[in-house]
Amino acid sequence: MMSKAEFTFKRQNVEFLTEGGIKLRGWLYLPDSDKKSPAIAMSHGFSAVKEMYLDSFAEVFATAGFVVLVYDNRNFGESEGEPRQEINPWDQVMDYRYAISYVKQRSEVDPERIGIWGTSYSGGHVITVGAFDSRVKAIVSQVPLVSGSENLKRLVRSDMIPELRRMFAEDYERRIKGEKPLTIPVVCKSPPETCALPTPDSYEWFTETAKKRAPNWRNEVTLRSVEYLSMYEPITYVKQVSPKPILMIVAESDILTPTDLALEAFNMALMPKELEILKGGHFDAYTKGFEISSRLARDFFLQHLSKK
Repeated sequence: MMSKAEFTFKRQNVEFLTEGGIKLRGWLYLPDSDKKSPAIAMSHGFSAVKEMYLDSFAEVFATAGFVVLVYDNRNFGESEGEPRQEINPWDQVMDYRYAISYVKQRSEVDPERIGIWGTSYSGGHVITVGAFDSRVKAIVSQVPLVSGSENLKRLVRSDMIPELRRMFAEDYERRIKGEKPLTIPVVCKSPPETCALPTPDSYEWFTETAKKRAPNWRNEVTLRSVEYLSMYEPITYVKQVSPKPILMIVAESDILTPTDLALEAFNMALMPKELEILKGGHFDAYTKGFEISSRLARDFFLQHLSKK
């Protein structure tokens, strides 16, 4: 195991290309080390930008000796991509694989020791990437979305689903005419407003975090982003992550990516796997529970990305 020695580090602005020549932009944290270091690639969840606490996690990992790549998802923040504010989970899965490719070719990185970290929506992505990408050696999935279809059932009243499906179809008809995609807010203060993440803690966290840390976050996503979410099922791949080690960090009172669904996914996963339950709800992993959630991830990566 790598020692828990503290490293100083520097942070660089970087960009790398993904499919279609799209530039993804972010930060690369480089610990002061004369040896090749293990690396971690990480991006944020549904609509969030990197300034929304990902820098805090990256600093913990860099201080422990990891090269860390943090980047904005395509169509968001400082990264390129159109339509703006559109979330296609499969594009984001592919972008993780290009992020791995980018860190793997950096001279500071040991290409045989690369881990991935994801949270919320990207907590589902790292399950999917972990199942399919042989270059990944360790996975941390924090408060993950594991079943988009089940999530939609929990967040949207059943009598509203037919209208939602009608709007999804209307969006295709608008786009074929060259019209702008339909959009909805990410969060809203209270029903009967319509938004993608209709929970009180979502509204509080996104609006407060945007004010404090991320003025470039926009309270808007394309409607198709919600349709894509409803079709995305990382739980179907969780058994294929093995034999790569995975740590799932699950909030005990998560109503956004429900606790019981995450635990179901963990129970389906094969060994080696570890589960940690955090007190509180979905967003406590970034705030009240940050010291615990970041330490758990750091120690897991130290254990599994050390030179054997």
